[in-house]
Amino acid sequence: MQSLLVRRFFIVLSRRVTVKDIIKQFHLEIICSKHALNHTVTVTDLYRPGLELAGFFNHYPVERLQLLGRTELAFMQSLPSAMKEERFKRICQPELPCICVTRGLPVPEELIQAAQENNVPLLRTSMPTTRFASKLTNYLEKRLAPTTTIHGVLVDVHGVGVLILGDSGIGKSETALELVKRGHLLIADDAVEITQLEEDMLEGSAPELIRYLLEIRGLGIINIMTLFGAGAVRDKKKISLVIRLESWQEKRQYDRLGLDEERMKIVDTELPLLTVPVRPGRNLAVIIEVAAMNYRLKVMGYDAAKQFVQKLSETIEEADDIE
Repeated sequence: MQSLLVRRFFIVLSRRVTVKDIIKQFHLEIICSKHALNHTVTVTDLYRPGLELAGFFNHYPVERLQLLGRTELAFMQSLPSAMKEERFKRICQPELPCICVTRGLPVPEELIQAAQENNVPLLRTSMPTTRFASKLTNYLEKRLAPTTTIHGVLVDVHGVGVLILGDSGIGKSETALELVKRGHLLIADDAVEITQLEEDMLEGSAPELIRYLLEIRGLGIINIMTLFGAGAVRDKKKISLVIRLESWQEKRQYDRLGLDEERMKIVDTELPLLTVPVRPGRNLAVIIEVAAMNYRLKVMGYDAAKQFVQKLSETIEEADDIE
């Protein structure tokens, strides 16, 4: 499968949305400047230039997509023709991604002329302004969210999104296959595309090319959905826990109580990290199952390691009191 992919480890991808993408997504009408539809939208915030139409341009955000609704156009109709022309020219800066008129309202000729002169795409939708703004913001937030691709395996174990990392050949895919056989779900193998949808929330999915596929050395590439059914896979999952598999090192001191909480930063989010040593005889699938269940218990407020240490301390104190 490596020949099918260019693996990228912790490389944040720069995502871009063009005006053409937005037109296709929302079926917008193109009023003018069809040759400028490759303008890019780089921010998720939208803007309704009310103050600018009134003549105040001190903080005009030209990087945002501009919306003109019923209020803005009604105000412009109240102005003299010369003033409308001057305001629309100042609105239509060459840096603008585009301008969209909502509610299917008639577009003033002065706006069309200004947009054509500055190569600003002028679009129109029949949707109300607020509804269109909400849909467009959600679309842009998903498309422009920070994204990275990591070499690993992502599985859904008891409802917990577990990202399995480790060196090539350590047994990640074989462990994922055993987990699928035990009733858990595969999201991605070999390459996991991770998107930060919001603060402290990461969502993982598989690239389209290798979706539902699993690579087993000596066996080749298998299709999990074909072999185990649609109930064995899912398209995406929130990532809650990272498990790193590594070859057993005799001289290394591994955590035996579970009190040392490691964290791993992906994009701008830190996730709990467990390091699991691998050697013959260890059932990694069972260990990952228990790790996922233990994580759920911790989320619900029960930490077995802390409970043990607390009871141990109480026992020692009682023994000291008896002496």
